[in-house]
Parts: sequence; structure tokens; C-alpha cells
Amino acid sequence: MKRVLAFNYVLTGPDGNVLDASEKGQPLPYLEGAGQILPKLEEEIKGLKEGEKKTVKLSAADAYGEMKDNMFMDVPKEELAHLPQLEIGAHLRLELSGGAHIVRVAKMTDTHITLDGNHPLAGQALSFDIEMVLIRPATPEEEQHGHPHGLHGNSGHGH
Repeated sequence: MKRVLAFNYVLTGPDGNVLDASEKGQPLPYLEGAGQILPKLEEEIKGLKEGEKKTVKLSAADAYGEMKDNMFMDVPKEELAHLPQLEIGAHLRLELSGGAHIVRVAKMTDTHITLDGNHPLAGQALSFDIEMVLIRPATPEEEQHGHPHGLHGNSGHGH
């Protein structure tokens, strides 16, 4: 029987800056084994009981991967001329054949723009402060759909 687990989290980067956190009173629910959270994180927290806390430190490789050189691409500037906020560090959403990708503007010259397709957190060791707040059996619908239906398993999808 799979379980649905929900946790509060604070995510900090290597420098201790907070990168992300769950909303107050809105823990993040996930269905066990459905690949909704980082596999290594799931492995580290699956033994927690409700109310337990744990700090999980992940290397870049276990988190969002190392920076990959082959994820950079040069695009002629005119192809992106329609985009309003073109500046280094800006994140763009590109519709590619494989679906939508978020890329970062890494470099700009007079003729070309270099886009970085690495995950924004690639190459960073991450630390998750986890507080497990809810553990319950998954409902048959949840197992079938492969994701939790809210914290208590009763939020309809309007199927």
C-alpha cells in the first residue's frame, strides 16, 4: 500500500540563503514512489514519523545534477528580438519539440545570445529542513492517478 506524505520544508543553498520554502500551513504532499520529489530526498525522509524533523543535505549530483556544458546554446539575437526583458540572468520559457523548457540568458553579444538550459539549481549542494506533518494511506484513486489529491485525499479534479 502506498502512502501519501506531506511535509513543510525550507530549502537553502550552499551559502545558507533560503531558495524556497513551503507556504505556512500548506505542507507539500507527495505520493510515495511517484517521482514527485527528488529521489534522494524521498529516500532520506521516508522513515520519518508525523511531527519528526530532519535536515537532509544533498550534493549537487543528488539534487538537480551538475552543470552540463552541452546544455548551452547560441541563438541569433533576432530570433529572440520579440522578448521584452532580454538581459543576462533573465529566465525565458522556450517551447521546444520536447515541451517547454526554462532557460537562463547566460551571455549576450551583438549578434548572438547564449542560453543555459541547466536547471536553475544545477551544480549546487542543497539543504532541506524537513518537518513531516502528515502520513496516511493513499486512496485507490491516488494510486491510479499517480499523485495525491490534496492533503486529505478528497479534493476533486473535476474528472
